[in-house]
Amino acid sequence: MKKKTTRTIRTETWQSYAWQAQSLLLAYPDEQFGQRLALADRVAATLPDPVAEPLLRFTGHAAQSAPADLATAYVATFDHRKRCCLYLTYYAHGDTRQRGLALLSLKQTYAAAGRRLADDELPDHLAVVLEFAATDPPTGQRLLCDHRAGLELLRLALTDDGSPWAHVLDSVSATLPALAGDDREAVLRLAAQGPPEEQVGLDPYASPVFLPDPVVGGPR
Repeated sequence: MKKKTTRTIRTETWQSYAWQAQSLLLAYPDEQFGQRLALADRVAATLPDPVAEPLLRFTGHAAQSAPADLATAYVATFDHRKRCCLYLTYYAHGDTRQRGLALLSLKQTYAAAGRRLADDELPDHLAVVLEFAATDPPTGQRLLCDHRAGLELLRLALTDDGSPWAHVLDSVSATLPALAGDDREAVLRLAAQGPPEEQVGLDPYASPVFLPDPVVGGPR
């Protein structure tokens, strides 16, 4: 068996480091993004291969991109296309009253763990959820699994678009348990129908979609 020499984080803590790095890379690439990118790159090199390799593909791409181009691509990808939405409750609830209740539930979960959001943060933004998961792994993993269908749909949409951020979603999936049958069915339903009461004119969800095996279930 080939001996690994670069994996230095203990197995009980690597998920926290992975989620923090992924959170940094899913935030808007502002003037501090270069520092976040360098930190994420160093962390990625210490993670299990299924988690690290897609992260390193993204950091390699981002390091070779002009900051303005990366920011433009981020806005075009996440701000202008509902099918690539980073707000996880949208996938299950759309713009309905149920989404408001889901947001409130997330805020209560954060508050119970002592986390207070900034005024400009929504609790279901994937970068926020991942940052919280890094500080409270058991609760954070539960939240990510609760929104697994939306996460996988986002991953598929980014992959279909050839977006470099698809690599980050591949890495997120690799930190979570393998998809069960019900999870796959939920992804297929969302892909075919879109979120509840989706408004006319938004980018349609592709149908039918055949869900590939995600890169999941990193080393245990």
